Amino acid sequence: MALATEAAATRKARLRDAYSWCRDYARAHQENFTVVSWVLPRELRPHFWSLYSFCRWTDDLGDEAKGDRLALLNDWERSLIRCYEGIRDEPLFVALGRTIDRFRIPPDPFLKLIEANRRDQEITRFPTFDALLDYCSYSATPVGRMVLYVLGYRDEERQRLSDETCIGLQLANFWQDVSVDWTKGRVYLPQEDLARFGVAEADIAAGVATGPSRRLLEFEVRRTQGYFDRGRALERLVSRKARADVRLFRLGGEAVLKAIRAHEFDVLSQRPTIAKQRKAWMGLESAFRVKLGF
Repeated sequence: MALATEAAATRKARLRDAYSWCRDYARAHQENFTVVSWVLPRELRPHFWSLYSFCRWTDDLGDEAKGDRLALLNDWERSLIRCYEGIRDEPLFVALGRTIDRFRIPPDPFLKLIEANRRDQEITRFPTFDALLDYCSYSATPVGRMVLYVLGYRDEERQRLSDETCIGLQLANFWQDVSVDWTKGRVYLPQEDLARFGVAEADIAAGVATGPSRRLLEFEVRRTQGYFDRGRALERLVSRKARADVRLFRLGGEAVLKAIRAHEFDVLSQRPTIAKQRKAWMGLESAFRVKLGF
């Protein structure tokens, strides 16, 4: 009996340490994580730490890691599979495994996120907007579905609305980072849109906004806003405790679009940014609106 009690205490301590590791990792890699953590329901925060840590680590393997990134991503996928088999050695997978078990999260969203990073190693252009949307179904929508599982929702309608918001977030990030992605050899603006508006990749390389490039970005921003508008209904379909966080995702993406508009759709000579004070205010404002019943 004593041995069983001691073993249970050891497992509990190991799990606590694992979630602490994820919390510290998340805080070190996300400048506005403190605000988001404050908005989240307290009892769910450790699980969001583990999800964020997995997503961030995966993206870092695909974007920043030295050496053979495809091999590293394949190893990472095997670690995920072992996690689902109950083999959890590293702190991240100890915490993530508990989150997966508690909320019955299937492997699909995690596997898709890894696959998105595999594609990043080989695909640098998208011929059509539909091709870009297909990429978003691996890079963006799985994250929203992970969040829904932790919030206790598994139905298709909420997943559909979450997909709209997550696609909007991914697209907003693409338009914000046009100049940054160019330095990495990537162009997320669909080739069909570049041709339609008469924008050449040489214009992106020059780093100078032109009339055609501004009109192109105005078009992309307007189209992206539609995703946020359609996904907004999700905020009324989650609990009040989770509503502020769901709303904050949308507000963050819309703030990026607003910044692009404020720069008159010039994303070539500079990267539109959101002030830290604005990020903090969005978190507070979202929380207060929920508390007041809006």
